Amino acid sequence: MTRPVTLITGASGGIGSALARQLAPTHDLILTGRGGAELDALCAEVGATPLTLDLIRPEAFAAALAGVGRVTNVVHNAGVVELGRVAEQGHEVWTHTLAVNTVAPAELTRLLLPRVREERGTVLFVNSGAGLRANPEWGSYAASKFALKALADALRDEEAGHGVRVSTVYPGRTATPMQQKVREQEGQGYDPAAFIDPATVAATIAFVLNAPRDAQLPDVSVRPGPR
Repeated sequence: MTRPVTLITGASGGIGSALARQLAPTHDLILTGRGGAELDALCAEVGATPLTLDLIRPEAFAAALAGVGRVTNVVHNAGVVELGRVAEQGHEVWTHTLAVNTVAPAELTRLLLPRVREERGTVLFVNSGAGLRANPEWGSYAASKFALKALADALRDEEAGHGVRVSTVYPGRTATPMQQKVREQEGQGYDPAAFIDPATVAATIAFVLNAPRDAQLPDVSVRPGPR
């Protein structure tokens, strides 16, 4: 059987790298990031193809994807966060956050849809608990993730006739470099053991991607288990 080809954004660390390791035995992988030693090392480890993408330059996506062949699944995992009150965050933060977290996934999806349709594949958005509830100082990030949910919901109905499945996974706080940054912004200590293991989220995403064709998992929340 032909192995699925899965493209993962933000693959250099955290959930992205955990997912690459989870899928490597059964998927051919295209791992995107800003380039560098971490991405190169991961690609060498799992036998993946690296693809450099600057998510704040969607106008460059088409050229970057020109040499890409089959794509079965697209996992939108990359994201940025900058905490702050609405009264204090300037438009630069909002523009950057929405560009990376919402506009880039929309444009990348648009460009890859013909390939995914041919494969009857899956587009999966890694969202956040902040995509379901906006807490104080999370306004810009939550807005981008609420918008990402809207993108996924619209796409799901639009692409059903093409055999494309669309899913959103909402992880709770996960032990990633992004979470470490968030804890610093909150003025709190960072203990990875207090959060969900990235491998757990990766296993959930793999389950969604590998689900039998007669099932679709539109929205899946991953929350910390009892301690």
